[in-house]
Amino acid sequence: MALPIDPTVISAGDYGEHIATIEMDHLAAVELVREACEAAGMGIPVEFSPSELLNEKVDADRDPYYVLGACNPKIADRALDETLSIGGLFPCNMVIWEEEPGQQVIYHVSIMRIARLLGMAPDNEAWGDIVRETGTLTEAIYDHLVEHGANTH
Repeated sequence: MALPIDPTVISAGDYGEHIATIEMDHLAAVELVREACEAAGMGIPVEFSPSELLNEKVDADRDPYYVLGACNPKIADRALDETLSIGGLFPCNMVIWEEEPGQQVIYHVSIMRIARLLGMAPDNEAWGDIVRETGTLTEAIYDHLVEHGANTH
């Protein structure tokens, strides 16, 4: 199966990758990311711990790993007006994993940028506005994290 894009010619910026690390307890990092999302105007309608689920169901022995599904309803509504398939990528996930005890990684990729790269979303002004707005919200989230001691990469 051929890939629809050549991964050797795209950069992390093309798909909106953001990474930060912070020195703190895992649960404290989850709460900090939740606070950062809410301060930026993103609610958290979905959250779960894949590590807890896998450790329970298949005895995976995974280190702490948590997903906060962030959403700005007004932007999500506009995105659905442009393409209903974007719902397959909802919500915008913020992932927090324990790299080592006391060190957490906070990871995010832009579903809006990825949808455009894959041809799931239109290449029009409305989608460009959505990408810019979600990018601004993501920057605000990571700025909040930096203000609280995170290092971005």
